[in-house]
Amino acid sequence: MSLLLDQVTLTYPDGDGRVTALDSVSLAVPPGTLTAVVGPSGSGKSSLLAVAATLVTPDRGRVVVAGTDTGTLDRAGRAALRRTRIGIVFQQPNLLPSLTAAEQLVVMAHLSGGSGSGRGSRGAARARALELLDAVGLADQAGRRPHQLSGGQRQRVNIARALMNDPAVLLVDEPTSALDHERGAAVLDLLVMLTRARSTATVLVTHDRAHLDRVDRTVTVMDGRLSEPRPRPLRL
Repeated sequence: MSLLLDQVTLTYPDGDGRVTALDSVSLAVPPGTLTAVVGPSGSGKSSLLAVAATLVTPDRGRVVVAGTDTGTLDRAGRAALRRTRIGIVFQQPNLLPSLTAAEQLVVMAHLSGGSGSGRGSRGAARARALELLDAVGLADQAGRRPHQLSGGQRQRVNIARALMNDPAVLLVDEPTSALDHERGAAVLDLLVMLTRARSTATVLVTHDRAHLDRVDRTVTVMDGRLSEPRPRPLRL
């Protein structure tokens, strides 16, 4: 199992008490599958994503990423795990304005320490960047900077960047929120295709229920609790 949340509870300070963001949440995401997490604002979706990304440590429960129990890691260990085994697609691409599409990806290899100092290693990082841009349909845009790309193209660069270090887990936060219906559908189709092709365990947090027929599984977060719709009974 590439991603496992086991009985995770997360609370935050709230005045003199604490508010429960996640209440005994369990979720298993196998490699090569995409799970969509839906729910109203404030329901706990973002907290679930932050816990899965090891950005927040839960009060109780286990978070296991690619076989590693993150509760056994210190802060440096969790940061190393994020750099090498977790890809995060943020809601806003936040691309660096001075870098080309290819350079946005190559810099990720530098941040992870995977680029090395030799010419061959830099060349390998660029080759992988070009491969990923081709995979997201942007091979012909590799030399363009963010202001020269459309919103949908910038989001595709954002997705390719998250895959640069071959993560086992891909966490995606509202990738279609700033896109129209057609471009949103195209981005979701792309995520499904990449999840299958690269065997990532993908979790997608979204408000957009229009395209959920494309995903493997949909779960709902409500008041910090996780539920899954029951399949409709067959009519005989």
